[in-house]
Amino acid sequence: MAGLAVAGLVGATVAVTSGDAAERRAVTAVAAEEGLGSATASGPTAPPGATASGAAAPAPDTKTATESKAVSGPVRSRPAKVVAEAAPASVAYLRDRYRISATEAARRLALQELSAPLDARLTEQVPHSYGGMWLDQAAGGVLTIGATDVAAVQAAVADVPDPAHVRVVAVRHTLNQLVEAAAGVAAALDASPSDVVVDHQANEVVVLTGDRITADEPRLAEARRAAGVPTRTQARTPATNVQKACDPRYCPQAPMRGGIRLDVPRDDGTVGGCTTGFNLIVGVRDAYVLTAGHCVVGGRHQQVDRTWHQFLGPKVPVNVEAPNPSLAENAYPYDYAIMPYQPGALPRWAYPRGATSTPSLVNYWCVADNPRCATSGSRDVRITGYVPWSAIQTGWVVCATGSAYTPKSGEQYVDSGAGAGYVPGTRCGEITGKSSGGIDVRICARPGDSGGPLFTEADGKALGILSNGDPGEGACTNENERNSYAPISTILERANARSDGRLRIRLATSGPVAGPVAR
Repeated sequence: MAGLAVAGLVGATVAVTSGDAAERRAVTAVAAEEGLGSATASGPTAPPGATASGAAAPAPDTKTATESKAVSGPVRSRPAKVVAEAAPASVAYLRDRYRISATEAARRLALQELSAPLDARLTEQVPHSYGGMWLDQAAGGVLTIGATDVAAVQAAVADVPDPAHVRVVAVRHTLNQLVEAAAGVAAALDASPSDVVVDHQANEVVVLTGDRITADEPRLAEARRAAGVPTRTQARTPATNVQKACDPRYCPQAPMRGGIRLDVPRDDGTVGGCTTGFNLIVGVRDAYVLTAGHCVVGGRHQQVDRTWHQFLGPKVPVNVEAPNPSLAENAYPYDYAIMPYQPGALPRWAYPRGATSTPSLVNYWCVADNPRCATSGSRDVRITGYVPWSAIQTGWVVCATGSAYTPKSGEQYVDSGAGAGYVPGTRCGEITGKSSGGIDVRICARPGDSGGPLFTEADGKALGILSNGDPGEGACTNENERNSYAPISTILERANARSDGRLRIRLATSGPVAGPVAR
């Protein structure tokens, strides 16, 4: 709703809220159009979860009650039918969300388009009365305009199209006052404009914490008192938010995904790199992570290995080699390590308590040599299950994510041996056969991608984890490069058989969750 409400505002970012003053929840909507006029810009607002706090109101504006600037001419919009024809998906959204007719949806979109030049006009012509605007879809598609002098703003909008759906309401502070106050608070806190923003509907300044401004910033209370307008603080990113996709080399945020970097110290003091594959469940509900067995089993791995994310800093603990020998082998296609979390590490990698959705994910991170990324960006793919090795067919198009990397000069990453010019991320290709006992594919990979997930993009089915393949280093230039993946079904069958079925090892379709799990 918020995106539809204010798309096209001139040079401004506006917060749209719903509910009464006790239930204000800010939603960001960024202006997209340019060249329709000038407007006073305010920074972006933040996600829900604000803690309201009022401040002393400033003295009333000394400007006369009625502003003297003449209206330069009518503000016009395109006919509703024309606007609707250019935005069929928006019409469909409004009809479905608000159960309205196509005609009503078209009217709302035309009013939305009108709001951009109208905002510019009010900012320019009645700056001492205009307090911002928002489009209230829940209230019937009404364009609501805040004003410290209702009569002055009503006069300025008297000639707008669709006047029955334009409402002027009294507010205490003009948009100019709020913008100036936000700039003052930002300056007092040595913050950027994007850290202190204006909520038009709440008629308040919002200080966003959790980035440049910490919640316990000692200067914060005084800066808010000095603002002269109501202010509130809220976390820029609520605790229940989950990042959608991330660079495989540095992705320390929950939830645990397939396709991110694992650094593994070896017995001889060197450090190697591998990649997470998929989330697994062992026993009732114990969270484990799958990667390649050769990452922790072999000549330089005679001790109990611990894995880390960003070993050279900040060295985030991840997994530890399981004491049960049934959970790791290094003999393709039985190339697997089923690893529990290090003590205390699981809360770092689990979904936060209270998350409304906890899918098990693999990271789809765009790279330059992935043609798909020309039209669609990075994201997460939800894992919905797996395909048995027997059912996997030659010719399928599949995708794989890896985290292999050789750092450039000055970068603090463990060199996995990928070679200069290789970029970690997701690439797609074709299954060329299964004669190796695993899954042979035509997808570029490098040392350090081992253990990374092979999956179907459309329906999120797990297929296997990277084990071995053709030699190569640096950028992907061989379009026929072959690599082989150990099948998920083979790994699960083998590990369960070796433990006589006692461990009940299975693929997770939900990610790990912090705290007790409801049963």
